[in-house]
Parts: sequence; C-alpha cells; structure tokens
Amino acid sequence: MSEAEMSPEPLIRPQTGSAIRRPAPRAYARARVLCFPHAGGTAGYYRRWAVEAPWNVEFAVVQYPGREDRYHEPAHTDMAELSGRITDDILAGRQDAAPLPTVLFGHSMGAAVAWEVARGLTAAGREPAALVVSGRPAPALSRPGTVHLGSDDELVADMRRLGGTSSGILDDESLMAAVLPTVRRDYQLIETYRPLPGVPLRCPVTVLYGDQDPEIDEPEAEAWDEATEGPCRLHVLPGDHFYLEEHRKEVLGLVVAEGRRAAAATAEARTSMP
Repeated sequence: MSEAEMSPEPLIRPQTGSAIRRPAPRAYARARVLCFPHAGGTAGYYRRWAVEAPWNVEFAVVQYPGREDRYHEPAHTDMAELSGRITDDILAGRQDAAPLPTVLFGHSMGAAVAWEVARGLTAAGREPAALVVSGRPAPALSRPGTVHLGSDDELVADMRRLGGTSSGILDDESLMAAVLPTVRRDYQLIETYRPLPGVPLRCPVTVLYGDQDPEIDEPEAEAWDEATEGPCRLHVLPGDHFYLEEHRKEVLGLVVAEGRRAAAATAEARTSMP
C-alpha cells in the first residue's frame, strides 16, 4: 500500500458555489462525516447533528440544488449528473481542507447518492474511509416508482405515508406550493434510478434501517453486502422510515463511531510508515 492510500488527501473544502456545507466546523477534528439528505431534504436537517457531534468528528452536509440557499437552482432528475457534480465538488476541495478521513452517510435517497459518490471517489483514487447507508435497499434492488408522475395530492400523500415531515408543514398550501416542484424532481430522480456503471467499493459499509420501514426489509438490507468488497454490518432500530428522528442520538453515535474508527486506522497507518 502506498503512502497516498494510507494518508489520502482531504475530501472537502468550503467554497463558493460548492454543494458542501459545514454547519459547525471542528478545528481539531480527526475525522469528517459527510451527510446526504433524503428526497426533499435539506442541509439544515443535519444541523443539529453537526452541533451535537464531538469535538474530534466534524459533520459536513451536501446541499442539493432547489432548496434553502440553492433554492434558485433546479433540482436534478438524473443521478449521474447529481452524484457527478457532488463528486467533483469534493475532489476540487482536496488542496484546502485538513487531511481528514471521511465517512459518507446517506438516508433514503441520500443513501443511493452517497453510494454513487463513494464509487466516483474510489475511481478517482480518493475512496472514503467508510459508507453508512440508512433506509434504502441495496442498489441492485432499486425499485422503480411512479409517484413523481402523479398529482400534487398524491405526492403529498406519499410524504405523509413515509413521515419525517410534520402535518402542519404538509397542510400549509403556500409552503407546499413552493417546495413540491423540488420534491417531485427528487422523487423522479430516485424512482428512475438504476445503479450506474462504475468501480466496486472496497470500504466498509454499515446499513441502518427501522424494523417497521415500508421501504426496506431485511433481505434488501442484507443485499448491501454485495455493494462492497469490504465488510458489511447491519443495525436494526425500532421505527418506520424516519426511525432516525426518534433515535437520533443512537444513530449519531453509530456514525460518530465510524468516524473515530477511520481516524484511528489513519493514525495507525501513519505511525507504522517507515
């Protein structure tokens, strides 16, 4: 193994026009977690995670187009375009951030985006330290969907089915009129997604899901083992598709543990270098 493989260049920098947000920078971080939101989700969803993270693990978040400070940009409907641009943003920052091992975390649609980005980084020689996926079947078992072709009422009904959005927000007609075009494009992206051609992962993958989640069952979670040549671990928690809201602290602890494991492996590799 080369020195570059043991001490990869950093993956992230804050920059104008970048998709990466750092809600709570950690000056002395030993590892970084990059979070990928669900369909309709925003970087703000993970702000509390970033604040509550320990001093030695920094949480950064991907901000997809079409929401919050990128509201003026149309959301992507093509996975190759979205994951490719995020990968480019990450690689473009490697000269300016601290050289930290990086764990990718994605929930639901974000799990698929994170996996494609992880493969893009691997192909570029910048494989992440680990991948943590939540609430999403393995890529080979991705199912097509047609909700994005339905009416606004049908789209809102599916959002209610999955939870994660308060009924007060869903009942606010003016707010929903503003966000539904982006949500619809997110649904189109993930409902038409099929795994892209690319290199296999070698990093460890951890799979999280709720035991009452209608979007994933045990065999679909176990199938993530085929998505990497590295080890694959499963954690099942009580709850539905948005189990991670009720069990936020436990999920945060699992993700932080992956970051600390990556930091320890990087430190050990550096100390063992001649």
